[in-house]
Amino acid sequence: MKKLKFLVVPLLGLLLLGSCVSVRVLADYDKEADFDSYKSYAFYKTGIDKAHISDLDKKRILTAIESEMSARGFVKSKQPDILVSIFTLEKERVNVYNNNFGYGWGWGWGYGYGYWNPWLWGGPGYYGGSSVSTDTVGSLYIDLIDAKNKELVWQGRGVGTLNNTKNIEKKEERIREFVSQILQEYPPDAIVSN
Repeated sequence: MKKLKFLVVPLLGLLLLGSCVSVRVLADYDKEADFDSYKSYAFYKTGIDKAHISDLDKKRILTAIESEMSARGFVKSKQPDILVSIFTLEKERVNVYNNNFGYGWGWGWGYGYGYWNPWLWGGPGYYGGSSVSTDTVGSLYIDLIDAKNKELVWQGRGVGTLNNTKNIEKKEERIREFVSQILQEYPPDAIVSN
């Protein structure tokens, strides 16, 4: 039974780690901006063109942003109140898992029967090795720029693992998750003065 416990506990840990694929979100904003006055938006092509991702992924991100902005009551316009831009960063992360667990046969000395004597301890068990995996950690920045004065008024950043998948539906779902969680931080909470 102990042997089974030694195998099950690490496997459960790996499953839990694999299911933790949330997006960590940070947001910053200009506290002087009047967020209530922003009702319409347009994409800031100059900024979006500089994003270092495929055109297909740009299109997926912009589609997700359009959906989220619409859900928040914004209207896409040629005369917008705010401009929406994106920026991306990604890096490969190497994960090393050390699976050296278990127990084995060994000799030791113990005190028993009134004198020191050799004794046998432990039992046969599994000694795993190390395993290595890689994944991509990505950051998606969504910038909201005041269209009149061309100043950044809000920036949201989502950081999370991008699943290297060939499944387009899963990829699109992950992009929607990134965008949705980032834009949950908009508009910023009102500043409460003491």
